[in-house]
Amino acid sequence: MTTATTESTPPTTGCRAYDTLIIKLREAAVLGSVQANVSWDQETMMPPSGAGLRADQLSALSGMIHEMVTSEEVGELLGEAEGDAMLRDDELAQANLREIRRDYDQRTKLPLELVREIARTSSLGMDAWKEARKARDFSKFEPWLQKTVDLSRRKAECLGVPADGEMYDALLDQFEPGVTTAMTHELFKPLRDFTVDLLAKLRETTNEFKELPNADVPGIETDPVAQKEWCRYVLAAMGFDFAAGRLDEAAHPFCSGFGPGDTRLTNRYRADGWLDALSGGMHEGGHGLYEQGLRKSEFFGSPLGESVSLGVHESQSRMWENQIGRSRPFWTWCLPIAKKYLGSALDGLEPEMVFRATNLMMPSFIRVESDELTYNLHIMMRFDFERAMLNGDLAVKDLPSEWNKRVKADWRLDVPDDARGCLQDVHWSMGALGYFPTYTFGNIYAAQLWNTMGEKLPDREAMIERGEFKPILDWLRTNVHEPGRRYPARELIERLTGEPVTTEHLRRHLAAKANDVFGA
Repeated sequence: MTTATTESTPPTTGCRAYDTLIIKLREAAVLGSVQANVSWDQETMMPPSGAGLRADQLSALSGMIHEMVTSEEVGELLGEAEGDAMLRDDELAQANLREIRRDYDQRTKLPLELVREIARTSSLGMDAWKEARKARDFSKFEPWLQKTVDLSRRKAECLGVPADGEMYDALLDQFEPGVTTAMTHELFKPLRDFTVDLLAKLRETTNEFKELPNADVPGIETDPVAQKEWCRYVLAAMGFDFAAGRLDEAAHPFCSGFGPGDTRLTNRYRADGWLDALSGGMHEGGHGLYEQGLRKSEFFGSPLGESVSLGVHESQSRMWENQIGRSRPFWTWCLPIAKKYLGSALDGLEPEMVFRATNLMMPSFIRVESDELTYNLHIMMRFDFERAMLNGDLAVKDLPSEWNKRVKADWRLDVPDDARGCLQDVHWSMGALGYFPTYTFGNIYAAQLWNTMGEKLPDREAMIERGEFKPILDWLRTNVHEPGRRYPARELIERLTGEPVTTEHLRRHLAAKANDVFGA
């Protein structure tokens, strides 16, 4: 096989086994980038009739990559490199080897046929989800979700269920390494209690959400094409490199980092959703900045060139979306730009009005369009349902009714249809059970990191008001992006903030925002 090349070649250490191992993993990563490109095409450009072939393509690619990274040769090279005295004092190499060992041990537990079947089911399931969502009919997706749950159980069993844990632990660990279901529940409980209490106060303050500041602002109609150009301007100002990335449209916004020099963002637009378009764009832009900030040219294919966890990844997107994009200084800078792109429909708006409109804090059906406070209730509900489906406590066929009951209890809303209920997210069609908790981890990490960054950049608000985002991005690049997987996620947060992972800063942030906007 011809050795794959990207923008540069990986650094050498002089240890033959280690250097050869890195080259082998780089070759697999190149094939993985092809798989990512094919998946991106499925969500953005593929004609509907191509779903069957695309499923076969993704299944074949998954199998090939799995065979490459679990080969006996890779295992032998890894073992030899781990025992080489030459690398004993090389901190970067040791970090790489630690994470490569973790990946290898997990991957070798998964049978090839299971890997291929999961990939095929995810591809076909995504197509079925799109049709079911369009028809607002869960029954069209139910068989695929059932198959996904069954495959997830098999995957968890192969990976190994902790003696003192549950099946969900094995899946969660794939997205947030080292975090267990019990740890998640312990972290989520005080946040849930706080959210429910604050939401009750807001109900009183706003007369059951009937008296909201500037509630009509988000629904102002503007040209969706102009929204896209406006989002593109803001993304460039944030620091997203369009020479190494692009912005497209998809049913569900997402970011794909293919490799060095190629990071793709998607977003969605509607006439009455100009603020949602910006929130979605900045959210995916935060992911994109993280992908572009990883040391991929140097470490593509090895852990040092990869994101440390989905929670840390989400911290970057949520920080740009919430701490920055929903702030007063941001709208002082951004509203004149919005008016330039979106036209006379925004005449009469002032920065304070838009600031308040972006922080309405009220229950809504759609997770990706929800406010900072109720967003976490969306995640906790999905966390509970994933565990219940996996453990057999919730039958897949009963998901819509249980979903609607939970929304009624927590949000006091009546779900009008499945598209605004249990079909709104793409994740389960992708087979990503265990993913959802990372969104709230991201909110927690973002608040902690934002607090620490504020100590290092005391004039940060003035920078944002001028549209000067480079100092913020530089801090994130140095401290969060460039380390890759050098440190486990929780260790990284603790190193940077000087304290263990805690919901304290997120709760303080949300309470201050609610008091500022609503007096609650």
